[in-house]
Amino acid sequence: MSYVDRAGLKIAAELAQFVETRVLPGLGIEAEGFWRGVAAIFADFAPENAALLARRDALQAAIDARLIAGREADEAFLREIGYLVDEPVPFAIGTANVDPEVALMAGPQLVVPILNARFVLNAANARWGSLYDALYGTDALPGSAKPGGYDEERGAAVIGFARAFLDAAVPLTGISWGEFSSGDLPLADPAQFVGHRGESLLFAHNGLHIEVVIDRTHPIGSRDPAGIADVILESALTTIVDLEDSVAAVDAEDKVAAYANWLGLMQGDLEETFDKGGRAMTRRLNADRAYRTPGGELTLPGRALLFVRNVGHLMTTPAVLLADGGEAPEGILDAIVTSLIALYDLRGRHANSRAGSVYIVKPKMHGPEECGFTNRLFDAVEDLLGLARHTIKVGVMDEERRTSANLAACIHAVKDRIAFINTGFLDRTGDEIHTSMRAGPMIPKGEMKGADWIKAYEDRNVRIGLACGLSGKAQIGKGMWAAPDRMGDMLAQKVAHALSGANTAWVPSPTAATLHALHYHQVDVFARQKEIAAEAIPALGGLLTVPVAKGRNWTSEEVARELDNNAQGILGYVVRWVDQGVGCSKVPDIHDIGLMEDRATLRISSQHMANWLLHGVATQDDIDAALTRMAAKVDAQNAGDPLYRPMAGHAETSLAYQAARALVFEGVRQPSGYTEPLLHAFRARVKSGA
Repeated sequence: MSYVDRAGLKIAAELAQFVETRVLPGLGIEAEGFWRGVAAIFADFAPENAALLARRDALQAAIDARLIAGREADEAFLREIGYLVDEPVPFAIGTANVDPEVALMAGPQLVVPILNARFVLNAANARWGSLYDALYGTDALPGSAKPGGYDEERGAAVIGFARAFLDAAVPLTGISWGEFSSGDLPLADPAQFVGHRGESLLFAHNGLHIEVVIDRTHPIGSRDPAGIADVILESALTTIVDLEDSVAAVDAEDKVAAYANWLGLMQGDLEETFDKGGRAMTRRLNADRAYRTPGGELTLPGRALLFVRNVGHLMTTPAVLLADGGEAPEGILDAIVTSLIALYDLRGRHANSRAGSVYIVKPKMHGPEECGFTNRLFDAVEDLLGLARHTIKVGVMDEERRTSANLAACIHAVKDRIAFINTGFLDRTGDEIHTSMRAGPMIPKGEMKGADWIKAYEDRNVRIGLACGLSGKAQIGKGMWAAPDRMGDMLAQKVAHALSGANTAWVPSPTAATLHALHYHQVDVFARQKEIAAEAIPALGGLLTVPVAKGRNWTSEEVARELDNNAQGILGYVVRWVDQGVGCSKVPDIHDIGLMEDRATLRISSQHMANWLLHGVATQDDIDAALTRMAAKVDAQNAGDPLYRPMAGHAETSLAYQAARALVFEGVRQPSGYTEPLLHAFRARVKSGA
C-alpha cells in the first residue's frame, strides 16, 4: 500500500482519496481539520485500546494458572482478580431518539456482509416479503413444488396456510378468510384495518403490518374468489450491515469497498447490476410505501432500519499507521468513518433513521471496562462530527463470558446510548471453551446447547435487559437460525425466541425473515416481556458452570467422528475466506446440509479441537488425519466452483489448508480464541501472491 501523511498519521492513499473526494465534500467538512480530529482520537484512544487487550490477557493468564494448579476458577476467585465486578444499583437506561423499529416493534433482524452490494440491497429491501413466495419455494410446508411451471397443488397448500394465518392474525366475524369472496370485510376488530392502496388492504397486528394484495388480473388473483394475489408481511424490521464476522477485510482496499457500500446506503443511491439468467438486472433500494387511510394518507418505510456492525477492539488495520508506525485499531477507524458517512442520513437524506440516530453494533467486548471505553470513544466521535451527545447508539453483543457475567454493569456503562443487546451462541461458546481451556476436555460440540451455562446465559440476558429498562427503548435480541434451507424446522423452533421475550432474532435471508415474522404475530412479545419481568434473574452460578466432560472416555470412533465434524466445518469455511475473500456463505456441513458459516462458527470448532488436543482426547496425528480426510470431502463439495483451489494433496502449497491447521494447533495461544489474526495473516499472503 502507498500512504499519504495526514496530521501525523499515514493514511492508505485509497482510503484518503475515498474520504476526501467521496465523503467529505458532500458534507461540507474541510479535510485538514477532519484529519487533525482523527489523529487526536487515535492519540487518545489507541493506547487505552492496547491496555484493555493487555488486561484481557492478564485475566486469562490468572485463570489459566488457577486451573493448571487444579483449583476451580469459581466466583470468589473471579471477583478477587477483577473478572467479576459489583452489580450496579438498580437503574433504567436513558436512551432517547430511537426509531420505533428498535424500541416499539418486535420482528426479525437480518445480518448481511457489507462487501456484497447485492446481498446488502436484498437485506435492506427485506422490510416487506411475500408470504406466498416464502411458502411456495421452501420446505416451510411439507413437500416441494413440482417442476415445469406453476404447481396447482403446491399453490393450494400455500393459499390454505396463508388463509389460516389471516384467520389467526386478522380474524373475520362469522366466516373465515377462505370463505370470503367480495364485499365489505366483516373484521372482528375493525381497528385492525389501517388503509389501502388500490384494492389492496393493509392491516396491523402485534405492531406489524400485513398487506393483502387484491389483484384480479394477476395469475393467482384471477383464480381466487376474493382476488387475493398475495399476502405481504412486514418482515425484517432491522438489518445489521456487517463489517465484522461475515466479511474478509484485511487491507485498505477491502475497507474502502466496505465503506463505499455503507455510503451508498446512507445516501440512498446504492445499486448493483448483475447477470441473472443471461439478463442484466439492476437492484436498488426500495421506495417507501404509500397508503390511503380513513383519515388521509400513510407512508410506511420500504426498507429495514440499518445498523452497522463495526469490528471489535482486538484487530488493527494497515489502512492507517499511527505516529509510531504501528497499525491503528480497526474498531476506532470504523467508529469514525461509519459515523462520518451516516451524516448523510442525519442531514436530511433520511434514507435510514427517522429519529436522527446512528446505530452501531459493537461486538466482542469483554466486560464493563471495554463498554465504557466504547462509550467514551463514541463521545469523541460525536464531538469530532458536531453531533449531539448520544446521537450514536450502541448495540452490545453479549457474546463473551466476561460480558455475560457482568451484563448489568456493561449496560450501565452505555446506559444513555444502548439500543440493543443480543446473545450469540457460537462466539459465546467459543469464549466459554477458551476461558476454561485448562479446566479439562469439553463436552462434544453438539451437546453444548443442552449445557447448564447456555440456559442460564439465554435466560439471564433477557431478564437483565428487562430489569435495566430496555423494553420500549431498545432491542433484546437472540441469535441466528443457521440453516437457510430448513425453513420448516425454523417455523417449528424459532418461535422460542419470541416466547423468550426477545423482540428480535437473527435470520439468514429475506425469505427467512418473512417466515420468522409469523412468530411475532403468534406471540405478543411485549406482553410476554411484562410476564418475564416479574421473574427473578437466575443466579450467576449456572452461568459459571464449565461444560467439561467429567469422567468420560470416548471410543476412537467417537473421537474421529467429532474431529471430522469440526475439521470439515473449519476447512469448508476457511478455504473460501483465505482463497476467495468470502467472509460468510452457505457452506455444506459434513452431511451436505447447507449452513450459514462465519467467524463465530469457526471459533467454536477450532477451539474445541484445540481443547481436545490439549487434554489428550485427540493426538496431533488424529487431528491431521481428520483434516486430511475432510480436505478431500470439502474439495468434492466445491467441485463445481471454478474459482476453488483444491486442498487435498496440497498441504505444502495450500495457504487455506495451512490456515485451518494453524487455527487448531495454535488455538490455545490465540487471544480469546479469536480466529481473526490467523485468517487475516493468511488472506494477506494470498492477496500479495505469496
